[in-house]
Amino acid sequence: MPGSISLTGRSLVAGAAEGALLFADVGLSFWGGVDPYSGEIIDRHHPLSGEYLAGRVLAIPSGRGSCTGSSVLMELISNGHAPAALVLAEPDEILTLGVLVAQTIFERSLPVLCIGREAFAALRGKAFARVEDTTLSLFEHLPGDAWQALDSPLPSTDIGTAIALTEHDRALLDGQHGKAAQVAMQIVLRMAELQGARHLVDVTQAHIDGCIYTGPASLRFAQQLVQWGATVRVPTTLNSISVDQRRWRELGIDPALGEPASALGDAYMAMGAQLSFTCAPYLLDSAPKVGEQIVWAESNAVVYANSVLGARTLKYPDYLDICIALTGRAPLIGCHLDAQRKARLQIELPALGELDDAFYPLLGYHIGALAGSRIPLVHGLENRQPSLDDLKAFGAAFATTSAAPLFHIAGVTPEALDPTQVLEVDESIPVKKIRLIDLLVSWRELNSARDNRVDVVSLGNPHFSLSEFAHLARLCLGRHKHPDVVLAITCGRAVLEQAREAGHIAVIEAFGATLVTDTCWCMLGEPVIPLAAKTLMTNSGKYAHYAPGLVGRKVHFASLKECVDAACNATASGRLPTWLQPAALLESPAHV
Repeated sequence: MPGSISLTGRSLVAGAAEGALLFADVGLSFWGGVDPYSGEIIDRHHPLSGEYLAGRVLAIPSGRGSCTGSSVLMELISNGHAPAALVLAEPDEILTLGVLVAQTIFERSLPVLCIGREAFAALRGKAFARVEDTTLSLFEHLPGDAWQALDSPLPSTDIGTAIALTEHDRALLDGQHGKAAQVAMQIVLRMAELQGARHLVDVTQAHIDGCIYTGPASLRFAQQLVQWGATVRVPTTLNSISVDQRRWRELGIDPALGEPASALGDAYMAMGAQLSFTCAPYLLDSAPKVGEQIVWAESNAVVYANSVLGARTLKYPDYLDICIALTGRAPLIGCHLDAQRKARLQIELPALGELDDAFYPLLGYHIGALAGSRIPLVHGLENRQPSLDDLKAFGAAFATTSAAPLFHIAGVTPEALDPTQVLEVDESIPVKKIRLIDLLVSWRELNSARDNRVDVVSLGNPHFSLSEFAHLARLCLGRHKHPDVVLAITCGRAVLEQAREAGHIAVIEAFGATLVTDTCWCMLGEPVIPLAAKTLMTNSGKYAHYAPGLVGRKVHFASLKECVDAACNATASGRLPTWLQPAALLESPAHV
């Protein structure tokens, strides 16, 4: 028909659907970016903020951010608030996996089509879209023919034969090791085929992100596996859950959340996972070594494992993580392979003054947005010696805005101590130069609050380390927080006990801080955040990004020292760090 365009692409999940087109040229993290109960886009930094997904064809370049996006999409499919279809510029494993699990557990689906970056640009300005397997039809106006939901059969879940299987793989697939392992192997192989893998690889350990409660569907999935006799085959740790399992009643959490969230953690432990409940498994004694093949989910943990520890994992979606833990087998693809760990973008930093700890999360946030899905190599920190806490903060913020599972920092991270080792020989890699004024723009994006008052100081996203507790204790010694300010720290149980034994916790509790284990700030809300609280302060780039959408509060982002000072004064200073002040002087009056 006149005004229509037809494009073809690769069907990641087959099916047919049509609806009003919701287009953005910025990736979207479904977790933290989409309300799993209503389908509203709640990422307040995203161009589609405030839009609703239900019944619309969502076109985004890819997902980004959290591995829990698969759980949110599965929840939306289950409760009827999902988009009619997904159209992507490049394949996205997290979102695709959410659809595949919904097929398996709920027998509900939606089509997912990947059309490539060049074709994706043609979607801008179009009003309606129809997806039919590999074909995308675009319309500037409502088509004249009937516009209605398309009745398409549930896509086939048959497993192909393109992947080389061992006898043990076939035994799992044939159900010889039980129903849970069989279904898990089916899901692993479907994802492996979509990824183009030809072989599987043994993994030595797993970290499960699917223990985060996103709604009834997430609990039903885990309990179904338990009913099918699921038992993990490799040592398995659990990510932060949605409540402090030991203290959620004491903290005033509504049982409507506390009970199912706690039950979800119990379900994964019933499968044989360890009671770890931390989003920073690299702080545990079980942290993997260089070259170790693992399956980790939780975006910050994936990035840290690959980049700082030199272990090997993909950015595994929720639910694929437990499927691999139940089989011990993962697709041999992506960052499991040497060739896929090379840099695809070089970043050059400007001259820098004396840095504080706010620099690294800000830089990670900014570089993640520049990199997209490309693995970056960062130049300019060779003589800075960032600490492991600095790299943790960098990686968490990087994983918030990027889809890449790995970064390299020249002269710092293990594979880039000699940066030529992460560059392809005779291949031209794009170079982007960052200016201080660029970092100032990202600083202002993270600092969304306009009122200098501070009601809550949130620390520990990702979970606090022992060295961070030591630093905080030094800042708190002999001081006490303002009575109207809540200062709360989230951490893993193991690190809390280490910090208590070292004497740090007594100082911090004397300051007036609240300690919360098992859960993290991305899952915390009221009443830990008081109902009357309007403004938060954090030293986490990750939480500064997500908090406005997750808890509806504006945020001050600054260093740990500034956070402690604000806790004492109930006021944010609003000062730029000294290393960023030259950028403010470079601004023209029109930008001030």
